[in-house]
Amino acid sequence: MNFKRHNAEDPEVNLIPLIDVLLVILIFLMISTTYSKFTELKITLPTADAEKLQNSPQEIVVAVSSGGEYAVNKHILPSRTVAALTQSLLDAARGKPESMVVISADAQATQQSVVNVMEAARAAGLSRLTFATQRSSGS
Repeated sequence: MNFKRHNAEDPEVNLIPLIDVLLVILIFLMISTTYSKFTELKITLPTADAEKLQNSPQEIVVAVSSGGEYAVNKHILPSRTVAALTQSLLDAARGKPESMVVISADAQATQQSVVNVMEAARAAGLSRLTFATQRSSGS
């Protein structure tokens, strides 16, 4: 028997079908993917001058200690309730409807005690609020 042997070439991988399949998968993934857009708040932060503003006679300074005690214009309040703070702010703002409330809170004061001052100012009809800060020791 005479068997003819053909010289078999090395098998080669045809990449064209592989590329076609990958393109179809890529198109499918692009179409089926939902693009979620994260909404971010666009905030313009307030700026402050480095110079201290002149003391205004229409300022009402509310100090908040780290223990949650309040003092309105250097008079310590016996009660820590929002109602007592509101009444004290009304007394301090009598005759000065455009008074500015300056909240001077201790760095260790709770957020709730500062929110109580803001709530009392709103209840007293005082809409102008600001916070007192100090310069950092590095400046």
